[in-house]
Amino acid sequence: MQFTHEHREIQKTLKRFIDEQINPHVDEWEAAEIFPAHEVFKQMGQLGLLGLTKPEAYGGAGLDYSYSVAMAEALGYIHCGGVPMSIGVQTDMCSPALARFGSPELCEQFLAPAIAGDAVGCIGVSEPSAGSDVSGIKSFARKDGDDYVISGQKMWITNSLQADWMCMLVNTSEGPAHKNKSLVMVPMREHGRLVKGIEVGQKIRKIGMNSSDTGLIYFDEVRVPQRYRIGQEGAGFIYQMQQFQEERLWAAASCIQSLSNCIQWTVEWAQERKLFGATLADQQWVQFKLAEMKTEVETLRALTYQACEHYVAGEDVTEWATMAKLKAGRLNRLVPDTCLQFWGGMGFTWENKVSRMFRDGRLASIGGGADEVMLGILAKTMGIAKRVR
Repeated sequence: MQFTHEHREIQKTLKRFIDEQINPHVDEWEAAEIFPAHEVFKQMGQLGLLGLTKPEAYGGAGLDYSYSVAMAEALGYIHCGGVPMSIGVQTDMCSPALARFGSPELCEQFLAPAIAGDAVGCIGVSEPSAGSDVSGIKSFARKDGDDYVISGQKMWITNSLQADWMCMLVNTSEGPAHKNKSLVMVPMREHGRLVKGIEVGQKIRKIGMNSSDTGLIYFDEVRVPQRYRIGQEGAGFIYQMQQFQEERLWAAASCIQSLSNCIQWTVEWAQERKLFGATLADQQWVQFKLAEMKTEVETLRALTYQACEHYVAGEDVTEWATMAKLKAGRLNRLVPDTCLQFWGGMGFTWENKVSRMFRDGRLASIGGGADEVMLGILAKTMGIAKRVR
């Protein structure tokens, strides 16, 4: 896959916006442990950046998924991980199933405002007792007339403290774990206030990704119309697995530029840092490790682009996206850790950009499916592990 002039122009527009409207505020948002999502998303919506791959009927650009990959890569210029992740939730995690399987009325009500930047969305899958094991969720929606009445909890939910709606995976019957779930659009706020029955149980403090808000959300008899369900009842698990393909491709693509930045910052530091009558960059061990890591990042780029090419061609990329996500998670641990070591005492300071990457990057091997889950999926696609039916 090769980026075209159009891909590069979108990246230039996004980088200009990052330089002018995001990076000057990152330190402030990191300290506050939240960023103004409505304000930032509205600006991005005005630039046409929140619906690159979404249908034109709802304000999107109708482009193929390679443009999402280009955007995710450019988000790596942001000097933290929390803001890019929150943007990715809006564009590639809580909205793909809605755009693909939602009714026109549902898309008009929820997708169009999200593309315009008038609404903030979140994806509600994980729960206190079910994270990477999606089949284990306990939240339940019982039917009452034309409505669902939802009770349960969702945890580790990015954007949830500011979200206007949640794309929620919830049990809608007592059937088999892979056939009893549905995706339901749940309004969370009206006129700035939480909907009746929804409560923020806790704002979760994290060791990294500090500028993104993460919540534990309680649902107590929350009533929504059954017409807010995305697609067929009982197909939610399948829809979410398909949605994960885009989430995991996005996760891999979003690491490429930030990892490259981390290496380049360290190269520049090593060329200036004097020790034992030479510079740190004069040490062959340092040279070789930096060269090795650059090679690894370019391997991730090639894998991600290849996965994207298959996806644009309409293929199931569960295996490709899983490999890319696994590789990205591993490199997000290896590269910042190695670079931090080369920065020495400076790398152990809170304000250092590499130390922030060290903290933020650790999530990549956990969020969106832990490394071990990725390995389990790959073992199944290789035919060396049994599939659960």
